[in-house]
Amino acid sequence: MKHVSNLVNSIPIQNTTLVSILSILAVFGPFISVSGGFWDAINHLVNEPEFFWSIQHMVVYFGVFLVASAGVLGIILLIKKSVHKTLKTGILLVVSGAVIQLVAGFVDSIFHDMYGIDGLISWTHQPLELGLILAALGGFLVLKNKEHTKLKILIPFSIISFLFFTTWLVFNLGLIFGHTVQCIYIHVIFSSGCSIL
Repeated sequence: MKHVSNLVNSIPIQNTTLVSILSILAVFGPFISVSGGFWDAINHLVNEPEFFWSIQHMVVYFGVFLVASAGVLGIILLIKKSVHKTLKTGILLVVSGAVIQLVAGFVDSIFHDMYGIDGLISWTHQPLELGLILAALGGFLVLKNKEHTKLKILIPFSIISFLFFTTWLVFNLGLIFGHTVQCIYIHVIFSSGCSIL
């Protein structure tokens, strides 16, 4: 462990630069993931065949890659012991969100191999969404610590993203518990989710 700490402390990039890059990745990564998710949902609407390595999923996982990269930077900062208070909390949320998304993404790959097309509601999609929320909230907290820099222009975007992702997860959880509502025509875009539950 001491060797890892020495290696991390020898990284020549300043902590403020690492925090800035982390915050940008943590804000834009979830947004890109959700954009790919909507694109994927539209493909479900037109009933195009789906497989895990579709372009839509690649967009989703590019966003996950950005969040995972933010998580790696966060781990570096935590090992350096150069962050405190809300900045540390924000970084821990980004790291947690990244880990949840990576695990859920791996399980989603297996799920697609076993069952093929899935719907909006699946045991792998909701953890991915939770990871998005944690990363977005972490990104907001990190940005709040950078509010006296040029990065403050991203704060409103991070707030809107966090609120949107949270609303999206609540909507999806509502579909899980609203069995009849889930299959009503207004939700036809997500109708393949009816068969999963």
